[in-house]
Amino acid sequence: MKNGTGRYAELMTYLRINNVDLYAEVHGNGDPVLLLHGGFCSLESMRALSDSLLPGYLVHAFERPGHGRSADINEEYSYARGLADTIAYLDLQELESVHVIGYSDGAILGLLLALEHPQRVRSVTAISANLDPSAFSTGDEHQKLVLTPAHRVPAQDVDGAGGEPAPNEPDKPDVERQHYERLSPNGPGHADVVLDKLFRLWTTEPDIKPADLARITAPVLIMAGDRDSIRPDHSLLIAASIPGAQLCIVPGASHGLLAERPELIHHVIQGFLP
Repeated sequence: MKNGTGRYAELMTYLRINNVDLYAEVHGNGDPVLLLHGGFCSLESMRALSDSLLPGYLVHAFERPGHGRSADINEEYSYARGLADTIAYLDLQELESVHVIGYSDGAILGLLLALEHPQRVRSVTAISANLDPSAFSTGDEHQKLVLTPAHRVPAQDVDGAGGEPAPNEPDKPDVERQHYERLSPNGPGHADVVLDKLFRLWTTEPDIKPADLARITAPVLIMAGDRDSIRPDHSLLIAASIPGAQLCIVPGASHGLLAERPELIHHVIQGFLP
């Protein structure tokens, strides 16, 4: 939405997307960037990244059903639904193509967007993406954040390898649950319903074949933490499967790398974007 000076004003609103009212924000001015948040995350998890892109980019973002300020739906979650909502958002905002920056579930959606709708994508930055549930590490050193400290994907749930998630660390608050309890129109008690649906999603989807990634023509940056719940070799596989893709493994970072190493991540992304 342009203001009287021809610049884009800050906009925070709800948009009707696929029969659901989804919270959305637009900030800045310039080439359009679409931020796609992770599972059980709100836009607050990408707030510092969004701010780092201003004022040079027009930053779009919306919260999928059951996340942040958007009410939940009765249906199960799927990446197909997330992709359809993303396309509907681009259409509603009259965005022909965008730079996509996605984290975790949002990174998967960014890769799917580049695969299935290449004309809508100028570039993709995929942070902690996975192609299938086997990507989750079962090593003790990687049993840290999956998406929230209190709710992790147990090793036996993702690849049948057995093992237990690490105990919650009392000195680390469950920041995403705090955001959920503060923002969700469904109320704090609904968080476990959302997490149950997300765990069913994470243990059954996605199913992206590495060979299919060769069809991606947009510039791609793959990022992950060296202690990520997504194994480093899986991130390497993704990058090696995409022609010309760049790979950045962030040292000393888990799946919570956006909060753990923000300055480094912002620097790398700024160097990647045109």
